[in-house]
Amino acid sequence: MLKKILKSYDYSLIIAIVLLSLFGLVMVYSASMASAVQRYGVESDYFYQKQKLYLIVSALIFIFIALFPYKIMKSTKFLLPMVGFSIIGLLGLFLFGQVRGNAQSWYDFGFISIQPAEFVKISIIIYLSAVYAKKQAYINKFNHGVLPPLAYLVIVLGLIAFQPDFGTALIIGLIAGTIIISSGMNIKTITKLVMLGMILLSPVILVLQDEIFSEKRLERFEVLNNPFKDELDSGFHLANSYIAIGSGGVNGLGLGKSVQKLGYLPESHTDFIMAVIAEELGVWGVSFVILTLGYIVLRGIYLGLRCKDPFGSLLAIGISSMIGIQSFINLAGVSGVMPLTGVPLPFVSYGGSSLLQLAIAAGILVNVSMFVKYENKYKHKHPEKTSNHQEGNVYQFRT
Repeated sequence: MLKKILKSYDYSLIIAIVLLSLFGLVMVYSASMASAVQRYGVESDYFYQKQKLYLIVSALIFIFIALFPYKIMKSTKFLLPMVGFSIIGLLGLFLFGQVRGNAQSWYDFGFISIQPAEFVKISIIIYLSAVYAKKQAYINKFNHGVLPPLAYLVIVLGLIAFQPDFGTALIIGLIAGTIIISSGMNIKTITKLVMLGMILLSPVILVLQDEIFSEKRLERFEVLNNPFKDELDSGFHLANSYIAIGSGGVNGLGLGKSVQKLGYLPESHTDFIMAVIAEELGVWGVSFVILTLGYIVLRGIYLGLRCKDPFGSLLAIGISSMIGIQSFINLAGVSGVMPLTGVPLPFVSYGGSSLLQLAIAAGILVNVSMFVKYENKYKHKHPEKTSNHQEGNVYQFRT
């Protein structure tokens, strides 16, 4: 049995995740060398050493989650504590949270800083996937099948918006939207849900309009047209990102030889790490990151489509959408397609919370892939033992 299970893991997916994480570790070292000394007054390998520690811990978590049967997570005994801890964690920020980037969204424990909203992304994926998988038989009954699970989502989005961290709230909303669309609801039900969402969102926008439409946030849109018009102030980050990307060309300047990381890109090892990759490794480095991320996302969606269990299917699609959405927002911000939001590049950017959260997500995705492959092999060899199980599955689930 153990031998069959080990053979069933999707090793191509595991290799892609490992390669991207190790590549990110190297680039964090290269991108943070100068800023560690100049801006933070620490050793040049300070962020590298911390990221290496995060990566080791993340690897252990990844292995544990990958061996942990994902179906256990849909039980009420798992879901209720997860939801409770998520809400308590977000509420506690208003009393004990540290302000970073104009948002009170971090707990500082000295040796590590934790952003609860990162882990809420996973809890939203697990919760909505579990509840909507259970409600497949009446998924289009609006008051009974659709609305109840969204109470948790509304509470979470409200708490994050009032930090205020609209970027993370947007990402969680998009992830939830992907799961909802993939849950099997018909167009009529989804249309009702969108209209209700717009109605509920209107008073929130009215209350937070000064924060949402602040002068600083509006500048982020204005600077997209021409960051060089005010390159020493509002356009500073984007202008230097353009210079870094343009300087790299096809082959790049060489690993460790970026000029823009020498104080011109203040967040060179986090938000703008792709700009450093482009400058040092050129088109080849950028292509490696985008293709590897693309493979992970598409592989996850493929697994979700193949999975016969609605819970596993929604988990795979939700996790894939999270990685894809965060990747797109980061790359779009660095390249000036959309305003900067401070979203890290998955598996590549520096950050403990992000890496630990991604380790959990990747472990779940790999575990789902293992069950998909194992069950398909088992059913193929022993169809008579699984016929009853197949009849009991909810096959009206459609993506």
